[in-house]
Amino acid sequence: MKKPSNKFKEQVYKLVAQIPKGRVMTYGQIAALCGQPRAARIVGGVAHWGDESLPWQRVVHKDGKLATGFPGGVEGHRQVLEAEGVKVKDYQVDIEKLLWWPQK
Repeated sequence: MKKPSNKFKEQVYKLVAQIPKGRVMTYGQIAALCGQPRAARIVGGVAHWGDESLPWQRVVHKDGKLATGFPGGVEGHRQVLEAEGVKVKDYQVDIEKLLWWPQK
């Protein structure tokens, strides 16, 4: 996996920090909004090794599935999201209902 530039990481951090409680964004959506639409896996790497103070639990796969790389795996991801009031069924969220887009 290619190492992300500091500019890209900062853009990812800025977006993730804005995701409101009870809503989610996808790895690919974040990558595209940061100018690299094919860099969803790189966003995943930034999430895995990045600033732990950010709400990474609000980032999911494009189909709403939870991340296996989240601390505690998909079960840990489920617990943190449900603690925020997000309904999770079969380790997946309703992406159509919960997807968040930042204001331009």
